[in-house]
Amino acid sequence: MKLSHQIQRFWAFFKAPQDIQAHCDIPCGIYDPHTAQIAALTVIRMNQLIQDLPKITPEMSAKDRETYMHQLSRYVKVKEDHAEICKHELRVIWGDYFKPDHLKTFPDLHTTFWDAMKLASKCRTEANLDSANQLLAKVQQIAEMFWKSKGVDVKKQPSNQNAKGELLYPVAK
Repeated sequence: MKLSHQIQRFWAFFKAPQDIQAHCDIPCGIYDPHTAQIAALTVIRMNQLIQDLPKITPEMSAKDRETYMHQLSRYVKVKEDHAEICKHELRVIWGDYFKPDHLKTFPDLHTTFWDAMKLASKCRTEANLDSANQLLAKVQQIAEMFWKSKGVDVKKQPSNQNAKGELLYPVAK
C-alpha cells in the first residue's frame, strides 16, 4: 500500500462523522400525524407573533429597532422551520404509510397532500396567518383520513396553546 494512501486512511479516521437522518423504511409501522399538526399550529403562532410586533416608526430608538429585528428574525426562522417540519411529517405519511388501496376509500388523497405541501411552502415564504390556518385545516383533514384508514374515530378539541385553534385526536373505542 502506498504511503499517500495510508496517510489518507489515517486522516479519514479522524474526519467528523456526517449526520444522517431518515424515517424508518423497514417499515416500522409507527406513523402519526400529530407532529404535523403541532408544526402547523406553531406556524400559526409565529404568524400571530409577527402580526403583534409593533410597527417600526421613525421615532423608534435604535435599541427598539434592534429588538424588533431580533424578534422578527426569530419568529420568521421558527415559522419556516416548522413549516418544513410539517412538510417532512406529511411526506413520510404520504410516501410510507398510504398505499394504492387507500385511494379507493380516499380518492382525493393525493390532491389533499399536494394542497397541504403547497400551503406549507407558502407559509415558509410568507407571513400570512390565513395560509397558516388553512395549513392546519388541511393537516387535520389528512389526520382524519389517516385515522379513518386505521378504523379509528377522531375528535377535535382545543389545543390549549397560545395559538388557540384545535387539534384532531384519535378516540379510543
